[in-house]
Amino acid sequence: MSKRHSAKYKIDRRMGENIWGRPKSPVNKRPTPPGQHGAGRRGKMSDFGTQLRAKQKLKGYYGNIQEKQFRRTFEEATRMKGDTSENLIGLLEQRLDAVVYRAKFVPTVFASRQFVNHGHVLVNGKKVNIPSYRVKPGDVIEVREKSKTMALVLEALDMAEREVPEYVDLDVKGMKATFTRIPSFDEVPYAVQMEPNLVIEFYSR
Repeated sequence: MSKRHSAKYKIDRRMGENIWGRPKSPVNKRPTPPGQHGAGRRGKMSDFGTQLRAKQKLKGYYGNIQEKQFRRTFEEATRMKGDTSENLIGLLEQRLDAVVYRAKFVPTVFASRQFVNHGHVLVNGKKVNIPSYRVKPGDVIEVREKSKTMALVLEALDMAEREVPEYVDLDVKGMKATFTRIPSFDEVPYAVQMEPNLVIEFYSR
């Protein structure tokens, strides 16, 4: 098993939820935390524990973003006008690796980060290899010509387990996606319940 597969499965097991809705998640068969005593560790959580768990789940969903980077995103969300929870989700969905994942160019958000890092993605015709790059409404994200025949891409586009959300306009044939607008929290197709309000509470303590 690759390091990337191991990481995402570890997150599922730790959370006790299939956070990406994947058919092969180990949680589908064994919904308990990892370890010898995992089955007996589901006690009542403190408020802090609940908030920490919500933060770990949201951070893990986007490819286990580094804590420093995730906190910076939260701080930016607090400086913006409007609801901080909505702002946080909007900023996370504007990440280039998130948009590449939403467009189904790759099967997982972990693969998306690697795909961007290796220079397979163009934004408005220019190569961008920074996964955290902030995509703006109207930006066109596409798979580089040389990368369009990669098995990873062709398999991901055929995957039936998730759909492309309305805020991403996908041209399957051209392998291009337009990020049409910043979504609201309700529009984001999470496979499990996310609680960004608890994430805000965690960082506001």
